Amino acid sequence: MSVSDNGPKPNAFDIESATRQNENYRTVAWTGKHLQVTLMSIPVGESIGLEAHPDTDQFLRLDAGSGRVVMGPAKDQLDFEHDVADGWSIQVPAGTWHDVINTGDEPLRLYTVYAPSHHAAGIVQATHADAARDEAAGTDEPPSWTVQPPSSAEDEHA
Repeated sequence: MSVSDNGPKPNAFDIESATRQNENYRTVAWTGKHLQVTLMSIPVGESIGLEAHPDTDQFLRLDAGSGRVVMGPAKDQLDFEHDVADGWSIQVPAGTWHDVINTGDEPLRLYTVYAPSHHAAGIVQATHADAARDEAAGTDEPPSWTVQPPSSAEDEHA
C-alpha cells in the first residue's frame, strides 16, 4: 500500500494496513492545519527515543508487536509504565517525557496523531538516526500553513 501526504486536503486510507506495511522509522501520512498522522516502525530492542513535546499532544496506536511505554514529568522521573501490544493506544499530554520501547520479537508498528502538526509534510525517515539528522538540520519542521502555538518551545530529547 502506498500512502502519500496530500496536505490539508480530504484524505482516506486503510491506516491499519499502511501501518503494518510501513518499514520506515517514520512516514508522515497526512498533514492538516491542526494535526498530523505518522506511521512508525521500531526495530526489536529499540525505541522511539525519550522525548518531550512542550506544545504537542500525541495519540499513538499499536497495530503490530509489543512494547513498554514510559512517561513522566521529567526525563529522570518516568513514573508511568505500562506494557502495550497490538490494539493498545497511548495518550501523551503535551510536555510529558515519554518513550515506547519494543520489547517483542518483531518490529513494533504504530501510528501517531500529533496536534498540532509536528513534522515536515510527507517526510520519510528510514531510521531514528535519519530523523535525528533531519531535526538537527532543520529540515523536519511543520509546513508554514499549519497552525502552531504562539510560543512554540523546542522539543527536548534525552
